[in-house]
Amino acid sequence: MDTYELEKAVWSEQDFQLMGWHDGTVWSTSANSEDFEFLLDLDYIFKWVDPKENEKYFKFWVSPVTMVFENAHDVVIDIESQQGNIEIAELFMEDPRLSPNGKFTQHTYRFECQEGVISLVATGFKMYVRQKPRLIQVQSLSLNERNGINFGKELNAI
Repeated sequence: MDTYELEKAVWSEQDFQLMGWHDGTVWSTSANSEDFEFLLDLDYIFKWVDPKENEKYFKFWVSPVTMVFENAHDVVIDIESQQGNIEIAELFMEDPRLSPNGKFTQHTYRFECQEGVISLVATGFKMYVRQKPRLIQVQSLSLNERNGINFGKELNAI
């Protein structure tokens, strides 16, 4: 498998059941209080590739993405990492309820990480794929490969 056909460049909470965040890397977070957004710069693993007959290890199709939570509030970050790395074990979308104005459904989004928990309440999210997935031997791109820390929404992936 030399190429990975990306289904789309923008994913959302509507795709949640199709997505998986296991072993993804959180590079940075930011709050955009003007637009009520909470942003994460992640390396997202689109596909795990089984080792071939003569190989020992998995390979991974990985892209840098910007995950933007909409109408975000009640952000809690409880992380303790010796080297500053944050590896996602799982993302949960739970506790659906009406927003205070009664116009939207909001959920609690909870990132269970090896180093702790990131949680927030939001009405949804968009995940912008910033580069085409690359096949690599590890689960995270280097800082140079991903062009540094970035919260952009540019769609260079398709």
